[in-house]
Amino acid sequence: MDRRLQKSFHGVESVLEEVLRSSDEEQQKDLERCFSDRNSTVSSETDSLQEELFVDGLDPILDRPSTDTDEDWNPESGPERRKRPRQSSSSSSSSESTSVTRGKGKGKGKVSGRGRGRGRGRGRGSQSVPAVSPSTSQERWHNMDDEDIGPPQPVFRPSRIPGPQLVTTAAYTALQLFQLFFSMSVLQTIVQHTNVYGANNQQEGHKPWNNITVEDLKSYLALVVYMGLVKVSSLTDYWRRSRVYTFPFPAEIMSCRKFLTITNALHLSDPRKDEENERKKGTAAYDRLGKIKPLYDDIRDACRTFFHPKQNIAIDERMVASKARSGLEQYMKNKPTKWGYKLFVLADSLCGYTCEFFVYEGKSMQTQNGLSYESVMALVDEKRLGTGYKLYIDNFYTSPKLFRDLLHKKIWACGTIRPNRIGFPKSVTNRLPRNAPRGSIQWLREGELLFVEWKDTREVLMSSTFHKAYEGDKVQRRVKDNDGQWSQVHVPIPGAVLDYNRFMGGVDLSDALIGYYNVLHKTRKWYRTFFYHFVDIAVVNAFILHQHLARAKNEKPLTQKAFRETLVLELGGLESRTAAPQASNAAAHNPKHITEDSTAGRRNCRLCHKKTPVICATCDVPLCFLPKRDCYNDWHAQGGKY
Repeated sequence: MDRRLQKSFHGVESVLEEVLRSSDEEQQKDLERCFSDRNSTVSSETDSLQEELFVDGLDPILDRPSTDTDEDWNPESGPERRKRPRQSSSSSSSSESTSVTRGKGKGKGKVSGRGRGRGRGRGRGSQSVPAVSPSTSQERWHNMDDEDIGPPQPVFRPSRIPGPQLVTTAAYTALQLFQLFFSMSVLQTIVQHTNVYGANNQQEGHKPWNNITVEDLKSYLALVVYMGLVKVSSLTDYWRRSRVYTFPFPAEIMSCRKFLTITNALHLSDPRKDEENERKKGTAAYDRLGKIKPLYDDIRDACRTFFHPKQNIAIDERMVASKARSGLEQYMKNKPTKWGYKLFVLADSLCGYTCEFFVYEGKSMQTQNGLSYESVMALVDEKRLGTGYKLYIDNFYTSPKLFRDLLHKKIWACGTIRPNRIGFPKSVTNRLPRNAPRGSIQWLREGELLFVEWKDTREVLMSSTFHKAYEGDKVQRRVKDNDGQWSQVHVPIPGAVLDYNRFMGGVDLSDALIGYYNVLHKTRKWYRTFFYHFVDIAVVNAFILHQHLARAKNEKPLTQKAFRETLVLELGGLESRTAAPQASNAAAHNPKHITEDSTAGRRNCRLCHKKTPVICATCDVPLCFLPKRDCYNDWHAQGGKY
C-alpha cells in the first residue's frame, strides 16, 4: 500500500479518537463517510494488484480474493515462514485449507492429504493465494458421530445403452475401428487440402508437386503409428542402412523422401479459407482454430457417436506438448508437460475413453461465470448423455454454484473444493485443527450440498451432492509409534473421498494410454501437433472399443501394443501381401532333432519364437513340429527362405 495512503489512514484513526470523545452525531456521520471512501480506495488497489498477479490455476471469477494467506495453499517466498495472523474466537472460519496430492503415475488424481502436493491452487513463483470465503451460512460443523441424512441417490437414465454403439456380435478389424474416427471422407478431405497446400508452397527449383492419394495417406498414417512403437532420435534413421539402424518396414511402406514431403505439406483445412480467416485477424470473426476445424469437428463427433459412457465420468485438463509459437500455447508451471496446448476432456472413469473434449483458446474466451464453470457446462450435455450421471472433478472446477446448477440438470457431482471458492460456507465453529488425530471427520450440509473435511496426514476438503458425510468406511494406513516401529492402523474415511479416488482418474487413464506409444512429432506448425494428437485419440478410442467388443464375445482382447501393430499392418496394406503358398518338398526338407535329448539344446522357433528341439535338416532353421503347433509346415508353406 502507498505510504501516503498509510499516513492518511493513521490520520483518520486520530480523528476517530477525537470524535469518539464527543457526542456530535454529524461528526460521526462524516467519519463513517471518510472510512467508506478509504475502504473503497484500498479495495480498488487490492483489485488492481490481483489483476497484475494473476495466479495460474485460479478462476478470477469464482475464487474470492482475501487479505489472509494460507501456508498450505501458498508456496513460501523465503526460507522463513510467514506468521499466521491471529483470529478472534468469533471468527467464523479457520484459514486452514485442504491439500490435494496429485502425484505422477498411478496415484495421480487421488486424495490422500500426503506431502505438500501439487494442487491447482499453486501460483507462479511465490505469489500468494487467498483462502477465505464470504459467509453464506451460520451452520456449525458436525463431527463423525453426528448422523447425516443422506440425499436421495440418482436414478441412472442414460440416453443410450452405455458402451460401444456398434453391433457387438460382428467382427471388426483394427483398421475398421480406427476408420470410425478417421473415416474415408475425412481422409479424402485431408488429401485434397494437402495437395492444394503442397502445390502452392512447392519451393522453386524443386520438382513439381505430385498429388498424393488416400492410399498414400493411409501408408503415411501407418508409419506415424509405427514410429510411436519404435522410437529413434531422427526420422531419417528409420531408413538408414547400417548395423546399428536396420528397419526394413518403413522402406517397404514408403520412401523417406516421400514421407518427409507429405509431412511438410500436411494440411487439414482449405488454404483458401485460411487466407480469408487471416484477413479477419484481430476481429471477433477470426477463428483461432480454423486450421484444424475440419478434422477437429469430425473427431469430436465420432467420439460422441460410437461410445456412450457409464454412470461415472470425470473431467480434467490435458496438456499436448509443444513449443511452437502460437497464441494457443499455454504454460503450466506445476504440470509434467509445462508448455503446450490445453484441452478440457470428459472421459469414462473406468475405461478412459475420451467421450468429449475441446481446445482452450486462451483468455480471449468469454466467460460469464468463470472458465472452470463454463468448461464443465460445455462438456456435460444432459440431452445427449442422459440423467443420473455421477461427475468427478477437482478443485479447479468445484464450486457450490456449479454443483447446484448441475443438480438442476439431474447430474450429480463430487470433487475437492477450495475454501476460498465463492459460496463456500462460513460457520460459527472452526474446522479441524492442525493437531486433530488422523481419521478425524467434520462435515456441514447446506441443503443438497455436503461439505466434508477429513484429516489424513493433512486436511482434505470435499464437496458432494450424492454422498453422506460418513458411512463407516475405513482404510489402512502405516503409522510410526513413539518407539519408531511401523504398524498398520484402520482410519475412518468419508465415502466421498473413496469414490473420488476410484473414479476421478478417467482422464489420467486416457493420458496414460496415449503416453505409452505417443505418435507426436516435433513440428513448427501448431495444427500438425493437433493432427498427431487426434491420431492418438483415434487409436486409443479404437483400442478401447476393441476391448469392449472382445469381452462381449468372451474373447481375450489384444494388448494396446498388439492392437497398434495390427493396425500398422492393415494401414500399410501388408496383411494381403503374403507370399504365395509353396508346397513343401518332403524329399528336400526333413525335420530332425537337434540332440538326442528332447530337452537339451533347444532353440527358439523361427516362426512362433517358442523353444523347440526340432530343426529343418535342409534349412537349418529351428521350427516347432507338434500336432497343435506345426510351425515346420507353416514355415515352408509361407515360402520360408532356405
